[in-house]
Amino acid sequence: MNQSDFINLINTKITSYREYRIKYAKIVLADKNLFLPLLQTSFDETNEASVRVSWVIDYVMREKLDWLYPHLDYFVANISKVKHDSIVRPMARTCELLAKAYTSKNDLAIKNYLTNIHIEKIIETGFDWMITEQKVAVKAYSMETLFLFGKEFDWVHPELQLILEQEIPNGSPAYQARGKKILKWIEKFTKSNGILNTETEH
Repeated sequence: MNQSDFINLINTKITSYREYRIKYAKIVLADKNLFLPLLQTSFDETNEASVRVSWVIDYVMREKLDWLYPHLDYFVANISKVKHDSIVRPMARTCELLAKAYTSKNDLAIKNYLTNIHIEKIIETGFDWMITEQKVAVKAYSMETLFLFGKEFDWVHPELQLILEQEIPNGSPAYQARGKKILKWIEKFTKSNGILNTETEH
């Protein structure tokens, strides 16, 4: 099956049900050549298949995040451009996966690909998602992404803390729970690294 036929098949056959997403993700996982065309389609919101394709990309990234590494320039150049909720969500989750991989000791390969320029763009987009109208899931992924990259860029935690403290009182129960958790992580990281927290010190 060629790339175009597969994309058309996804658009006509896949539904929001989890088993269908996994079914087509497994096809991609068996043929790496399908990955880049699908990634490009997911970012093309003029293509009616973009939402359904992004669902498949979401599952593929959980299994083969390293497939994205050679295409990080393209990924970070486009994440801030997507607007559809169903596309933003998997892209935000992928950003979180990248942050987890980068800050873990288990994935050494990512450090050969993910540059400070990439990270800064992901951080910028994460903050945009935090302060604009987005679904709670997108904000939750962004909180963790920003927390993790904040370990590398010391200006991130104070900015994230400020946003969370402002938004938690009016947030949904899910937002409040995740936000409070991230604030505790920031506090613990700050104390363990002997960092003066200018937001809370008086």
